[in-house]
Amino acid sequence: MNHYEVVENALIHIENHLDQPLSLESVANASNMSKFYFHRLFSAMMGCSLNPYILSRRLNASLELIRTDRLPLTDIAYRLNFGTPSSFTRAFKRQYGIAPSSLRAGHLSIAQSPVPAVVKRPIKNINGDIVTDFTLTEFEPVRLSGIAFEVDLATDDYKSKIRAHSNMLLNELDATVNGPCYVVYSNCQPDSTCFKVLFGVPSGIQIEKPFYFTVDVPQLFCAKFKYSGDLLDIGDVLATDYARFLKVSRQETDDSHIELIQFFDDVHNLDSAYHIYAPIKKLPIDSDC
Repeated sequence: MNHYEVVENALIHIENHLDQPLSLESVANASNMSKFYFHRLFSAMMGCSLNPYILSRRLNASLELIRTDRLPLTDIAYRLNFGTPSSFTRAFKRQYGIAPSSLRAGHLSIAQSPVPAVVKRPIKNINGDIVTDFTLTEFEPVRLSGIAFEVDLATDDYKSKIRAHSNMLLNELDATVNGPCYVVYSNCQPDSTCFKVLFGVPSGIQIEKPFYFTVDVPQLFCAKFKYSGDLLDIGDVLATDYARFLKVSRQETDDSHIELIQFFDDVHNLDSAYHIYAPIKKLPIDSDC
């Protein structure tokens, strides 16, 4: 069983036993793994430790009980293994911003969240911890031709906007244009949620339409990661992976305006695995890295 399956099975086990006592030791035992290794693996794969995850899933389960079950809130708290009704209320307010009594009164509707997917990526053990596997490498300079646009990650439509513009470029390419493609994300200004995005190919195509450009991406020293899945659906995971990488490997972010580069082997197969290049400072590498 690989590490994806271990964590996926653990998530199912947790979901099926939210009404029972759950601990790091019990979940690790159900996974036939030492609690020390399971803790590192779970934290690396899910971006949080086990106990906060279990708490969030118990609160998520309470939503349906509050909405459809006429059980008193005290009984719901005990059913989901909260120590006291007051601890349930405090945790609920921290997560959802309102008291469970207000939800039952119909003041707000909160949708349940499905069990999160386990994003597939290789992992490695470094400095006694588990992190997403990475390679320190030079990103070679490349000239890209494609469509450029701007998105604001604080808005709800940024994912659909990126996909729509990507499709606009793909519709301009014919079958003779093969090979890789790149999605380059760069900051508009410091501490901004707005990003400039270039979806391009290194084919020297010329499209005489607005917002189509040819751009030179410079050489960058980067941390390289490999993922399977849609970047737009794993943004939080990538951010956590990158933060853990910086902490464990003792690297530093670069001051490049380019935040990250997504690289696909085949422009006509954007559902395949891909690499992420994140610029970092070129520092001496410890021998155990």
